[in-house]
Amino acid sequence: MREFNYSKIRERKWGSDLLSLIGAIYKEAGKQELYLKQKPEALDRLVEIAKIQSTEASNAIEGIVTTDTRIRQLVEEKTTPKNRNEQEIAGYRDVLSIIHESFDAIPITKNYILQLHKILYSHMYNPIAGKTKTVQNYISATYPDGHVETLFTPLAPYETPEALERLCEEYNRVIGNLELDPLIAIPVFIHDFLCIHPFNDGNGRMSRLLTTLLLYRSGFYVGKYISLEAKIANNKDLYYDALRASQEGWHTGEDNPEPFIRYLLGTILSAYKDFEERFELIEIKRPALELVRIASQHKIGRFTKQDIRELCPSLSDSSIEGALRKLVESGELKREGAGRSISYFRLNMK
Repeated sequence: MREFNYSKIRERKWGSDLLSLIGAIYKEAGKQELYLKQKPEALDRLVEIAKIQSTEASNAIEGIVTTDTRIRQLVEEKTTPKNRNEQEIAGYRDVLSIIHESFDAIPITKNYILQLHKILYSHMYNPIAGKTKTVQNYISATYPDGHVETLFTPLAPYETPEALERLCEEYNRVIGNLELDPLIAIPVFIHDFLCIHPFNDGNGRMSRLLTTLLLYRSGFYVGKYISLEAKIANNKDLYYDALRASQEGWHTGEDNPEPFIRYLLGTILSAYKDFEERFELIEIKRPALELVRIASQHKIGRFTKQDIRELCPSLSDSSIEGALRKLVESGELKREGAGRSISYFRLNMK
């Protein structure tokens, strides 16, 4: 069985660009801490938006979708799910809420991961929820001509329980002994988790939930305000490319996790930059028109009302619509499309 010993990773020499990524994340995390002390109440709406986006995006990556209205109802109002997709979405919502509220009371162990997986399926009948896989699974790609190719074969079912337990033990050891920077250890843990692929279903969603949990436990709270899942969904190809590049040679311990580490750290840093941008908009109380004007100036190319809503969480939909209408009338913005496909772009680049 594959060994989970991070000593080789600890001794590895990392490139200056990757070390710069780590340094930049620590710098942004420090700035975020100052922002939170200044205006904690102004950020509550960012939390709600991030929950909705994370729940929607992480499920959408797996083809589990519903309407925008139902996503908001399921996450914000905790309404009863109507079908299988909504049952899975509601389960993700519940696990994410538990992580948000109790991350410091959730140890990284096999049994806790199994409990979280069981909650992921708590709104539907799934006899293997909370249990490791019972059949061999494969990571495959389907090509335009219809043929399917196996890209990676995870561990066999009989190897999985012990492997998951040892992975958690090794992670806790290096984190507890300060042997490895958490910004290296976390991507390596997630990479190894995905290579084990411990469940018959839900591995991708569990990996993203665990990413948030591990980051929170190490003091990196950006995912509470900016959806990491939405960033991953927007760059799915880069995510899968990085994972594939890192999986080669994994079974024999000859893999190189650096592509996946680099990808995940880049995503985290990008989320911190987004947080800073959004905080600047809510830091000073401004009229709705001025807020939407500034938000539109942050956008390059076409953008939607939803894009502005994310940047202006304190404004109601009607305030945003009214401000956009005035900016179109004044000639600052151009409106295109109709209905759900309406978009805007700036006419004055000053």
